[in-house]
Amino acid sequence: MAVWFRLYLHPSKTSPFIRHVVATLLGLYLALFCFGWYSVHFLVQSGLSYGVMIFASLEHMHKYCFIVTLGYLIVCQITRVYVFDYGMYSADFTGPMMVITQKITSMAFEIHDGLSKRREGQLTPSQKYLAISRMPSLLEYLSYNCNFMGILAGPTCSYNDYMAFMEGTSYQRRRQESANGKENGKAKQPEPSPKRAVVAKLCTCAISLTTYLSLYRLLPVVRSIDEHFVSNTPFHLQVVYLYLAMLALRPKYYFVWTLADAINNAAGFGFNGYDADGSPRWDLISNLRILDIEFATSFKLFLDNWNIQTAQWLKRVCYERCPVNPTAATFLLSAMWHGVYPGYYLTFVTGIGMTMAARAVRHNIRPYFLVSDSHKRVYDVITWASTQVAICYTVVPFVLLAVGPSLKFYSSWYFCLHLLCLLVVLVLPVKSRRRQARAKEDAAQDEQRDHSSTDNNCNRKDKST
Repeated sequence: MAVWFRLYLHPSKTSPFIRHVVATLLGLYLALFCFGWYSVHFLVQSGLSYGVMIFASLEHMHKYCFIVTLGYLIVCQITRVYVFDYGMYSADFTGPMMVITQKITSMAFEIHDGLSKRREGQLTPSQKYLAISRMPSLLEYLSYNCNFMGILAGPTCSYNDYMAFMEGTSYQRRRQESANGKENGKAKQPEPSPKRAVVAKLCTCAISLTTYLSLYRLLPVVRSIDEHFVSNTPFHLQVVYLYLAMLALRPKYYFVWTLADAINNAAGFGFNGYDADGSPRWDLISNLRILDIEFATSFKLFLDNWNIQTAQWLKRVCYERCPVNPTAATFLLSAMWHGVYPGYYLTFVTGIGMTMAARAVRHNIRPYFLVSDSHKRVYDVITWASTQVAICYTVVPFVLLAVGPSLKFYSSWYFCLHLLCLLVVLVLPVKSRRRQARAKEDAAQDEQRDHSSTDNNCNRKDKST
């Protein structure tokens, strides 16, 4: 569908209206094919939220829309888990609703940023870039939420980027934003083909799927709580096994997200300018960077490269806007968005402590290892191993889902990393990122005042002479 859409419904061959209609109808067909009449929830959620956007006051529209959209998602998740079947394997109709929730709430905040009375000085550069300057039509709104490219697995994208793709202006826009200084030369070339990027991503999908199907039965995570395994296996081998089990589990996500990215690229969506060597980049809406995940040397680096578009959504709608403890609020929102399994909440509560401890270690200890390259390499090896163990330890409840097995695992490890994180946070001081940013702003303002007072003194001297 994506290849056909790019070749025969190219912006140069048809109007945005036709592209929106076809993309929406194909998306709804796929939803109906995969989820049956459960797909009606996609339209109900979208319709309720659009009504809020239209009829609510502009100042509070984004808040109401956020509550309605996320609330409807949670109700559907509760119904699916506790009414139909706990832990069912069959196609989960709330999966697409999670992506639609991201899109609707992002759009609501972007409309608020673009149409409300907020001054431009109150917006961050990214908020200015993403701000929507007019209310989308119903067709544009449904096309953004339910297009066939992203209805099943996303990924989330900004409304402005999607509209630029549908209207055929994304190539010129990204060429102008390229930072390699070759815009003038590239502007005369035809649109870059996504063929090479799509083939490379499909190869990654094949490798990921083969790896997952070959290993996940051999290395189940649930073995980590087996009493015989725990009692007869040395602790250091339990750690190694847990790492290998999580390593065998991740290719499932690599397959899904890379395939979703390839589908969007095949339709012509995802162009992100050019590299320094002039090669086109097709990573505008990519959801992960596999090598950066596997070789991450900090908890933050791992999260920054895992489910990238969801991390961006959490940052835009929560972290940048929450006035009190944005880190904890972001993890809590992530847990609520993922679902109602208790294991999700155990994972994200643990993640708060891990993030705070990792930040404290980086702030206080890392500078001592930057004195030479050899010290830096030693630090990288240690932090890589620590990060992988911390990620595995944190994510186990996310995989086991239930409270009992999750607590059984943590008790078998004597809650050691929980206690270690608590000790690190209590012993090592660290400023929050917002405080650091405010301190930098205050310092810059003080410096500017000093310059202005010096200039005034100089002007007075000049006048007196």
